[in-house]
Amino acid sequence: MRERGELLQGMKHKPKLGQNFLVDEGARRAIVDALGDVSHRTVIEIGPGRGALTEILASRCQHLIALELDRELAPALADRLRDQPNVEIIEIDVLKADFATLAPHGHTADVVGNLPYYITSDILLHLFVAASDGALTRAVVMMQREVADRVAASPGSRNYGLLSATAQMHARVENLFTLPPAAFSPPPEVYSTVLRLDFSPRFEELQVDPAGFDRFLKQSFAQKRKTLQNNLRTAGHNVHELTTAWPASLPKDVRAESTPLETMAEIYRGLKDIN
Repeated sequence: MRERGELLQGMKHKPKLGQNFLVDEGARRAIVDALGDVSHRTVIEIGPGRGALTEILASRCQHLIALELDRELAPALADRLRDQPNVEIIEIDVLKADFATLAPHGHTADVVGNLPYYITSDILLHLFVAASDGALTRAVVMMQREVADRVAASPGSRNYGLLSATAQMHARVENLFTLPPAAFSPPPEVYSTVLRLDFSPRFEELQVDPAGFDRFLKQSFAQKRKTLQNNLRTAGHNVHELTTAWPASLPKDVRAESTPLETMAEIYRGLKDIN
């Protein structure tokens, strides 16, 4: 009879699911450590795979909910951890998961996971919605280094764009560390970076409504080579509106990539006042 865990280790990875399993022992513990004290917390793990983080989390958090899409890995991992009463393995697409119902009633949950590279942005947006609804407090997530650089970029830098602005409207972003391909099996062709997101939506602080400002950001970053004013004119704002709403200290030819969120919010509020 095969020992628990042997079946998991023997399973082949499925490239179409973006499976690259973390095997670096130091990295496993560093990722879980980055969550902080979770002894009284519910943690939601995205894509536990073979359980590299799951086993450590099970011994540390009050309740662990692992969301696994792979219909072979999910039951195998559940069997491996069947003696852990605080662990729940759910076979589900994370993009279909309702984090508000997964979090304990009246409380929030934390998130951890190695995000599949091909849907990283979609997962992040899903987390931001859940955080805005008050379901999440913190996430420690790993992703392709180039995507992480965009999430954490500052205005005026080469990597700053719509994803940066959207992420930083919802969370304080901290770049923790980067791992080489050798930390995974099979090794991916890219480096991977771990970010910590402390969710703290800024919509109320900047006096903007979430849906309207999200739409405004998409309009502002619509074409990277265009100035902010040109993008907004394409979105339907006329010269008079832009001149009236435009901050005196902001150059007319500035691009969205060089404009801080505080200034973007000021323009948005000015345009709303006109309309």
